[in-house]
Amino acid sequence: QVRLVESGGGSVQAGGSLRLSCVVSGYIDRRVCMGWFRQAPGKGREGVAQIDTDDTTTYAEFVKGRFTISRDNAKNTLYLEMNNLKPEDTSMYYCAADGPPYCSGSDKFFQHWGQGTQVTVST
Repeated sequence: QVRLVESGGGSVQAGGSLRLSCVVSGYIDRRVCMGWFRQAPGKGREGVAQIDTDDTTTYAEFVKGRFTISRDNAKNTLYLEMNNLKPEDTSMYYCAADGPPYCSGSDKFFQHWGQGTQVTVST
């Protein structure tokens, strides 16, 4: 059974940094897209960053230059380094695996999702 467990969320002041981790257990297809998404209360889920099997990355415009997605296949872990955080980054962050063959920024076609980790950024 596949399980994704996120960690690293917390409360920070604007301008601060956090590093999210997502540990994957069980078999997943590593030849497809993996990614991070977020959802704030009353809003729809939105793509934050995704990574393809060849490590090509895709970022939402609102995080470009501030967030970095990476993965360590040996540790079965997906990361999201978040710098220069803004209050509007406050959200629940989810990792997702077994996505489409190529990342597009969309949250469609991901087979597995974590439970989420909360990020809160104060002014």
